[in-house]
Amino acid sequence: MSPSGASTRSPNANASPARALGAEARRRRGRLKIFFGAADGVGKTYAMLLAAKERNRDGGETLVGIVETHGSKEIAELLENLESLPRKIVLQRGLSLQEFDLDQALARRPSLILVDELAHSNAPGARHRKRWQDVKELLDAGIDVYTTLNVQHLESLHEDVGNITGIRGWETVPDTVFDEADEVELVDLPPDALLARLAQGKVCLPRQEERANRHFFRKGNLIALRELALRRTAERVDAEMREYRSDHAIRKVWQAGERILVCVGPDSRAERLVWAGKRLASSLHAAWIVAYVETPKLQRLPPTQRDEVLRVLRLAERLGADTATLSGPDMTEAILDFAREHNTTKLVMGKPGRKGWRRWFLGSVVDSVISRAHDINFYLLGSEPEDASLAEPAAALEQLDSGLAPTADRAGYAGYFWGIVTPHLCTLIAWPLRNHIGSASILMVYLLGVFLLATRYGLGPSLLACLLTAPAFAFFFAPPIFSFAISDTQNLIGLAVMTLVAVITSNLMQNVRSQAKIAAFRERRAAALYGLSKELAGAREEEDIVDIAVRHVQGEFGGSAALLLRNEKGELAYPTAESLPAPLRGIDLRVAQWVFKHGQVAGKGTDTLSEDRAIYIPLCGSQEAIGLLALEPASLRRVFLPEQRRLLETFCNQIVQALERVQSAERAKNASIRAETEALRNSLLGSLSHDLRTPLTNIVGASGALVVNDASLQPEDRRELNRAIHEEALRMSDLTSKLLDMARLEGGEIALDRQWYALEEIVGSALGQLEKPLQDRPVTVRLPEGVPLVWVDAVLLQQVLVNLLDNAVKYTPPGSPIDITAELSPYRLTIAVEDRGPGIPAGMEQKLFDKFYRLQAESAQSGVGLGLAICRAAVQAHGGEMSVESRQGGGAAFSLTLPVQKDPPPMAEEDASEEPP
Repeated sequence: MSPSGASTRSPNANASPARALGAEARRRRGRLKIFFGAADGVGKTYAMLLAAKERNRDGGETLVGIVETHGSKEIAELLENLESLPRKIVLQRGLSLQEFDLDQALARRPSLILVDELAHSNAPGARHRKRWQDVKELLDAGIDVYTTLNVQHLESLHEDVGNITGIRGWETVPDTVFDEADEVELVDLPPDALLARLAQGKVCLPRQEERANRHFFRKGNLIALRELALRRTAERVDAEMREYRSDHAIRKVWQAGERILVCVGPDSRAERLVWAGKRLASSLHAAWIVAYVETPKLQRLPPTQRDEVLRVLRLAERLGADTATLSGPDMTEAILDFAREHNTTKLVMGKPGRKGWRRWFLGSVVDSVISRAHDINFYLLGSEPEDASLAEPAAALEQLDSGLAPTADRAGYAGYFWGIVTPHLCTLIAWPLRNHIGSASILMVYLLGVFLLATRYGLGPSLLACLLTAPAFAFFFAPPIFSFAISDTQNLIGLAVMTLVAVITSNLMQNVRSQAKIAAFRERRAAALYGLSKELAGAREEEDIVDIAVRHVQGEFGGSAALLLRNEKGELAYPTAESLPAPLRGIDLRVAQWVFKHGQVAGKGTDTLSEDRAIYIPLCGSQEAIGLLALEPASLRRVFLPEQRRLLETFCNQIVQALERVQSAERAKNASIRAETEALRNSLLGSLSHDLRTPLTNIVGASGALVVNDASLQPEDRRELNRAIHEEALRMSDLTSKLLDMARLEGGEIALDRQWYALEEIVGSALGQLEKPLQDRPVTVRLPEGVPLVWVDAVLLQQVLVNLLDNAVKYTPPGSPIDITAELSPYRLTIAVEDRGPGIPAGMEQKLFDKFYRLQAESAQSGVGLGLAICRAAVQAHGGEMSVESRQGGGAAFSLTLPVQKDPPPMAEEDASEEPP
């Protein structure tokens, strides 16, 4: 029998993957189709197999991941023509369990895979706890999935189903998985037809068939379940229509801005409030927040109740809510302030628990909120009837350490000791004064003692002191004395007031202590975040960031931490075992690689790979994951409390930003180096193309003339051609020498051969090398008298002067004068080469010393622009500086400044080369 069905595709913005996912991510992600029904036996698996066979006819590989036949011949026949994936055998307590093999499915990568029973719980030791998590990984890998789901397995509805049927099923699927499905097909069957199939044995329910017939498969139950399934599917259909109208601009059908606040407390209604808030938010397509208010009174709850609140908040987060933990002495004020701050339009709360005179006398938070908030709509949830058969078993909770949570104030033995001693001390103080002061003043003495006791030790010791004060006052001071009777009613009123003062004072002090403790926690978190941000801002290397991050994470969250970064291949780079903290050396690094690849938090305290002892948090940058934080906390509470979890997320964001900043700076530096290298290469090629082409052309022309016309050439012509070849070869040799000298100077390959030399000898040698070019130039040398010997490399310094004089000859008018001067100061010697040429353009003073830079790229003068660069490098190697400036009246003055060593000691001529002391 083929069941009837209705299919919905791509619902509203809240449910549609088209809106929840980007276009590119949606293109890579596989498509999910859910065959949805009211109960087992309606034909979901049969409909899924029919749809798979229909798609198989259109082409593409279809693989059966796991499908249960439940003894149905029809399902077995449909499976015959489909390829099935071998199941994974898992041994548990001596039993062999057959489970879905996720790794084989990912390795096969079919276009479509069938995975039955989406809400199934995997065997212990599997990668994921739930099968819906396996399906999510298949979708992320780009594989289409067909699956089945019953309405009672939706997380937001399983509580209502339990109330209807009397049977609670604990295998659930988050509503977000259902909402994000690309297509949902309702497989519907009337209750009578389903009961008939059950009676005919077509619905196989092993070991539970008799109980299911009696409790679950009742006609009334099936009608209610069918209505829930139809309503849940109708919500998608309605959402699809609204989305269609919105996309085609037919008319605006929905107003944005609804926000729902669900207030939960440490009671049994907390989970029901969360589920009610989820349903309301889904129906209104509104954002919703689940908040818990920690008043001083609630802070003194036992750790087990506080852990239950933490579990409810984590449930709300899985359902898609934002969570917040508020604090304040007044719960009403905290709720209203938060609601107004977040523009809340609807508020969901439980009905007041106090009844009758207690509610009238003590008041109710719900009544107080309703009376003070006139612009918020309220939804009140009734109390669940106390029925032992329907009582939900306590969910298994991790053994969280309660060290971080503020516990109840305990006075201890010291407080109660002083509670006994204080009335006796007050009696001793007041007894000598009994005849001088009245009873009211004596009561003030007792009141002072009780007040001090209340401020120091709290309510219990102060009440004990009040109880002991009454008989002490009555016996020693209240007429008739030495009797426990009190005849004056004013004394009775005084004792009552004193007791009331003790109670009020104790509560106030407890509230102040609790608020101070909360403020201290918040200040510590802010200080920790500030300290991390401050240190990360000053880090310039990835290694520094890793050290800072690990130190701060361990300091704030306890335990051991390690930061693993991506390598050049885009894979997670594991540090050596020695560099890992000792407790983390045994972690499964394959898990870390999986978390890094999928960008999903996993490990202890999460729903994925929860059996591992560490928590793995991917560090996702602006474009992709750049690393992973592995943390083995000393206490899960220090990580998963809402405030602590947000602090950890902020830590991770700060770390990611610092890493991206360093990586961006490194990329910019490399790009700058590449650009500079490219510019240098272009300058070198441009200079060589001009300055090598000219001498090579001349050499080729002269040598060609010698070869071709050797016999007819006159001796004078032959000598002229040989001279031309020799001069051009010298030019090329000079160019090559400059290139080699520049390379050696910048590479640090030239070791200075310092010796003591007379400055006039170095200047004279430079002038001698340029005797021919300077023969028509008036050169003036002015050296001060008494110039000491200089501790220099004479060859390099002589080359500097030669280059400067050669530039003066090349770039100044013929016959113009050249001046060489020197100035001596106690600490430096300045040598200047001055000419009377065109001078240096403004702003070019430093540019002239760059490699391959020339004022005129193409000029009659040969050169590649390395002469001045070599000069500056040689002077800097001596610890000096090089500069140039334009002279008044025209011309340029090139100056080199050298540090002056100590005066050379008297020494023999053969020892003149020794170093100065």
